[in-house]
Amino acid sequence: MKAFQVIGSYDASRVGYRKSMQNFSVQVAAVDENAAREKVLSDLGSKHRKKRDEIVFAEVKLLAPADVTDPIVQHQIGEK
Repeated sequence: MKAFQVIGSYDASRVGYRKSMQNFSVQVAAVDENAAREKVLSDLGSKHRKKRDEIVFAEVKLLAPADVTDPIVQHQIGEK
């Protein structure tokens, strides 16, 4: 597994209120870039009830094992 930093935003507005976008930056462990995107789509959809078309990716980059700060991701990539 590899570690990825996924940066983007999602539509956080409610019905009847002004449109607002919420930025996010998460670290995930995945086999490749597409799997990292899929993991983020799954997590944000589950936690925040967002549909896939409401989530916009700005950047997906590969992280070196030394740059990973999330302890769960460190464990998943075998760093700790």
